[in-house]
Amino acid sequence: MFSAIRKLLELVRFSHTIFALPFALLAAALAWADEPFRWADLTGIILCMIFARNAAMAFNRVADRHLDARNPRTANRHLPAGTLSILTVWAFTFVCCCGFVVSTLLFLFREPSNPWPLYLCGPVLLFILGYSLAKRFTSLAHFWLGASLMLAPIAAWIAVRGLVEMTVSLLLGTAVAFWVAGFDILYACQDVDFDKGADLHSVPARFGIRVSLRIAALCHALMFGLLVGLYFASPHLGMVFLTGLVGVGGLLVYEHSLVRADDLTRVNRAFFHINGVISVGLLLLVLVQLAVN
Repeated sequence: MFSAIRKLLELVRFSHTIFALPFALLAAALAWADEPFRWADLTGIILCMIFARNAAMAFNRVADRHLDARNPRTANRHLPAGTLSILTVWAFTFVCCCGFVVSTLLFLFREPSNPWPLYLCGPVLLFILGYSLAKRFTSLAHFWLGASLMLAPIAAWIAVRGLVEMTVSLLLGTAVAFWVAGFDILYACQDVDFDKGADLHSVPARFGIRVSLRIAALCHALMFGLLVGLYFASPHLGMVFLTGLVGVGGLLVYEHSLVRADDLTRVNRAFFHINGVISVGLLLLVLVQLAVN
């Protein structure tokens, strides 16, 4: 049993929750600056994030299992390699979807009641699951993924405050969308030849690696600009946050310096390590800022 659980966590790359969860907690922290802190809110946000992400990742592995088997880079994943059965992964996906919906009830039965997470959980779940099919018909799949992670801070804000004063969460969510789209384009450069051969749509397959690197850089420039806009939009962000953005900008520049059109060997380092530091770093910046206010 424990072996199966370990394999399932490996399947969905549970450790990569670090990309989206900090932004959900960041939005919640800014929302709690004007709302009473509730443990039910924090628990609900964490559970919803974990279940939603795991459901989306597991469904992605099911949807892509035949493509993964044909791609040398992904042929060793659990489903192509046969270390997990399709039935097991389908069951895991179903359990995570149910867990996501049930977790929204924590907001419904708190005081005061907030029904919005329950109302919106169905559309959110369909949207994030739909990403797995996007590359079959549109090169905008990277931006679909970005929009899926964009929902994390927006949903966390709604969970805490409802549909009130959404500007801060929308700015943060849009920044997340461009950040994710940018690093997903970088990551997709590894599969440009396979995507062309399999008739899959991606920015690198359509525009080539050199242009794709410029598009990714533009996405990250927009992300940085939106974070600066967040500073001006939120009354709770000050010089600690603004100063920390200089470091975030430096990390983004460093990320792009690692990936060149003629050298993609450091894509994983750029994708996993640097972006994990950025997400956690931004959360810490906001927490420190709120603590000194």
